Amino acid sequence: MSVMNKFMSFLGLQEQEEIVEREQLPVEEEEFETPPVETRKNQRGNNVVSIHSQKNVKVILHEPRSYDEAQEIADHLRSHRTVVVNLQRVRKDQALRIIDFLSGTVYALSGGISKIGGDIFLCTPDTVEISGTISEILGEEHEYNRMR
Repeated sequence: MSVMNKFMSFLGLQEQEEIVEREQLPVEEEEFETPPVETRKNQRGNNVVSIHSQKNVKVILHEPRSYDEAQEIADHLRSHRTVVVNLQRVRKDQALRIIDFLSGTVYALSGGISKIGGDIFLCTPDTVEISGTISEILGEEHEYNRMR
């Protein structure tokens, strides 16, 4: 019985049809078994990714003034936050120590670190992928200006 017929009979506009039961033929078992519907749903459910999984994404801008602040930057990375580190206000020896510390932290977290400018670095956790480099663009611009 079609949906329209059921609707019409519900409203009383059409009489219900008599249902004729048919004799079921014995079904031979197939060589392979299909998994139950619930199992199939679970298999498909593993591939579903939520669009809203990263709705609290933060990028932290940090300008340390001493090596002691490197731990705070590492804590942000451990919390899966991207950190832009500006080392222009730190002495060169301390800046090297901070970069060494952050490089170790990023390596331990399977993240990435990239130089995006003079004494400015981008540190990312494993959930963020960095592609391309800024230094190539700056180098090409410098060569272009020299050729003029």
